[in-house]
Parts: sequence; C-alpha cells; structure tokens
Amino acid sequence: MFGSAEFFASFDFVKHMGRGPIIRRDRVTTRVFFITGWVMLALMLLWPLLFFPFMWISIYFILEPINIWLGNPSLADHTESGDWRPVISLWLGVLLTAFFWEMWNFYAYPKWVYHVPLADWFHIFEMPLLGYGGYLPFALELYALYHLMLRFMGEKRPAHLNICP
Repeated sequence: MFGSAEFFASFDFVKHMGRGPIIRRDRVTTRVFFITGWVMLALMLLWPLLFFPFMWISIYFILEPINIWLGNPSLADHTESGDWRPVISLWLGVLLTAFFWEMWNFYAYPKWVYHVPLADWFHIFEMPLLGYGGYLPFALELYALYHLMLRFMGEKRPAHLNICP
C-alpha cells in the first residue's frame, strides 16, 4: 500500500495540489482526537450494527495523537499547514491496492464475501462500492501504526517512505 502511495505522490497533479483545510496538532486537537477515537471504538463495540464504520477510523484517531505526543512522524505534521498531499497519496494508493486485493479475492477459493449494511449494492468484485470507502481510513491507520511501531523498534525517522514532500 505504501508503494502505491509513493507512486501517486510522484505525479504532478499531487505534487502541485493546492492547500486544504488546516488541522492543527495542538494540545486541544490531539486530546479531542484521542477521546473521539475511544468514544468511536466504544460505540462500535456496544452497537456494532449501527456504528460499524467506526471500526475503520477509530484506531487512527487513537494512534495519531500518540504519535504526536511521542514525537513520531504524523499526518498532522502536514495538515497543520494545509498540506494534504500525503493524505491524498495514501488514499489513492490504498484504493489502487484495494482494487487488486479485491480482484484477487474474487477468483480465490476460499474467498471473502462482503455484506455492508445499508449499502450492499453495486459490487466491484465481491466488495460493494461503498465498502471501498473503508479503505480510506485504513490507509491512515496503517500510516499511524507504521510510525508507532518504528518508534518501538528504535527508529525515529524512516528514510524509505517517500509520500511526503
């Protein structure tokens, strides 16, 4: 997935993207993110049929503040100046990767068959179209988890993830 994100980060349309909304990495924002992540996770565990989408975003809201507090690389390093290019690169990369994952799953045996509540229509391979939206926060979670794990392994700044300008 990161390889696909690096691929998209190399395109001019991503490199020359304008500024977007600013999300600061201050004390208030990180606390709100952290608490929101835990609330979303709790809601998903208590009422999974209603709050199942929180599964794909709650972990990011928990891990991103931890990375900031530990001084690890985070997406907030970029969004606080309105630079969304790393996020866009991750999203495009995960969608390309997801397409191939789902294509290979379609012909596999055994395979996954997805049922997305309230949106189980227009399948691309076995995945409903709306289900691909779950990959977007998954990419953010992978980025956050990757940097958290690097910290635990003793590496602070990886030189091999080139999605950031």
